[in-house]
Amino acid sequence: MNAQQMYAQPMSEAENFIVRVGTKRTVLLEGPMGCGKSSMLNGLAARLPNHIPCYFDCTTKVSGDVAIPNIAHMDNGQGYVTYLTNEELGAHLDKPIILMVDEYGKAERDIKNSLLRILLERKIGSYTLHPDSIVFATTNLGAENVGDMLPNHARNRITILRLKKPTNMEWLTDFAIPNGLDPVLCGWAKDNAQLFHDFQDVSNPEDNPYIFHPQAPNSEQFVTPRSLHAASDIMLQREHFSDDMLTSGLIGTIGSSAALLLVAQIKLGDQLPSMESIKNDPTNARVPDKPAAVMMIVYKAAQTMGRDWIDAWMTYMERLDKEAQGVFVNTVRHDKYPHRKIVMTNAKFTDWCMNNGYMFAADKK
Repeated sequence: MNAQQMYAQPMSEAENFIVRVGTKRTVLLEGPMGCGKSSMLNGLAARLPNHIPCYFDCTTKVSGDVAIPNIAHMDNGQGYVTYLTNEELGAHLDKPIILMVDEYGKAERDIKNSLLRILLERKIGSYTLHPDSIVFATTNLGAENVGDMLPNHARNRITILRLKKPTNMEWLTDFAIPNGLDPVLCGWAKDNAQLFHDFQDVSNPEDNPYIFHPQAPNSEQFVTPRSLHAASDIMLQREHFSDDMLTSGLIGTIGSSAALLLVAQIKLGDQLPSMESIKNDPTNARVPDKPAAVMMIVYKAAQTMGRDWIDAWMTYMERLDKEAQGVFVNTVRHDKYPHRKIVMTNAKFTDWCMNNGYMFAADKK
């Protein structure tokens, strides 16, 4: 492991770093494909609501797409040319912006060079960005061999921050649960940490057939946080598909090795007790005997939780093993969990925390 890998940062830390230094210095996020680099713009926009988010996709630009001449200006009889910039850069707004230069490493050489001044000086053509504006960029790892290259003179103008892949638990608490991904998929991800391993830690591609590896002999689909999100969209509609259609769709989304493993999990998940049975009769609703199925129930409850049935859930949850109870509690405590206040102000939840030695107070706000 080299120094860059050793000090690679999670998305949350990278976001905070950009907020603090992004008005002065451009941070280029260098990380694995499909791990949410481009979604950083949404997180920053939520933290800085007075800024205008601007998205500039370098892969769709060719020479001439950055600025075009605006001719026929006259000053004391002397003509000159100014340049109109691409609206995606937001330079014309004269307001605080968050400019994401996406896939900078894949840009054509002319595009890379034409953006250097805005990356370093916050200027382009005759425009100067508002002083509170933030500029950052993204690129894939060079080791992935997907065409990301930066000349040395460009590197010297920016700060390159290496990102690390999320662990399965980080992905669940930071993204999957808050965004309502399929509970069966969430339970499967919880039980299969290898889906989130970094290929740089896998010497032989055959040791982990689920993830992308540049030395793999084929070009089949693979698992990333992005493709797992896509798989969830398919799974949430699975009642409309035959088993073969569902399997085929998942193979075309996350690859055959992962899809066949997930389909086995789906068959287990379809045997779970319904949420209605837990809501209506929490003391008698069936408790699965397999740990993986219990985790699916926990994640499904967390995603669908409401004030009207938190009491019933707490009664049912007491019948689960302590590990499952702890998973639920740690999930709902997370600051991104959408129903956090509902759960943490519930009397039965607070009593459970006190009785089980969880040293925190319920959120009273």
